[in-house]
Amino acid sequence: MVFAYMGAYSLAETRRVDPQAMIVNVNASQWAWSFEYPDYGFVSTELRLPKDKQVLLRMQSKDVIHSFWVPEFRVKQDIVPGRVTELRITPTLDGAYKVRCAEICGTSHAYMESPALVLSQGDFMAWATEQQGIAAAAQTPEGKGALLVKSSGCLGCHSIDGSKLVGPTWLGLFGSQVPLSDGTTVTADEAYLAESILNPSAKIVAGFETQAMPAFATLTEEEIANILAYLKTLK
Repeated sequence: MVFAYMGAYSLAETRRVDPQAMIVNVNASQWAWSFEYPDYGFVSTELRLPKDKQVLLRMQSKDVIHSFWVPEFRVKQDIVPGRVTELRITPTLDGAYKVRCAEICGTSHAYMESPALVLSQGDFMAWATEQQGIAAAAQTPEGKGALLVKSSGCLGCHSIDGSKLVGPTWLGLFGSQVPLSDGTTVTADEAYLAESILNPSAKIVAGFETQAMPAFATLTEEEIANILAYLKTLK
């Protein structure tokens, strides 16, 4: 009886609605996560949460069904396209964890993970303030492009430091000669890069034939131009 009461009480506490809960908008896409902090005005590829503070995760999928899962949090929630899914959590133990997708969502499902860090409230505020400064400085085309590739999940597949991920690195990409799977090469100019964003299967980079990049056909011309401006800075 005692254990039943304790279990019911604990369950009720996890579902208790705190009107002061911090909101994080979680965006899932093949095969990356991005996290928007509307109270602070920035987007991150990492989920950072303050300890002992209730957080309302408002989750959406851009493509297929995904499932938000942090094993140590003991929670898992499906994210269905066209629907906003909500999940409330209150982290109580600081540390480094990982957000994983628990629903098979395509060829790179196994690589769909992002860091999840639980910080002291002081450390969280210091990080949030730093991110606000970065976002405020991103008013140039390349700055807007940098924010856009984060929010679109591009950095889950493409590195900017030369390391190999699911897709080709972006470091030194603009203006380089790119070998293709058909044995030809192409110059990574604006036309090629724009085509690769809108129709990624048109020209497949050699060595990445088995990877399937989703098309970003909903991007505007201005957004594509901003992304290209950002790519030009990665030398």
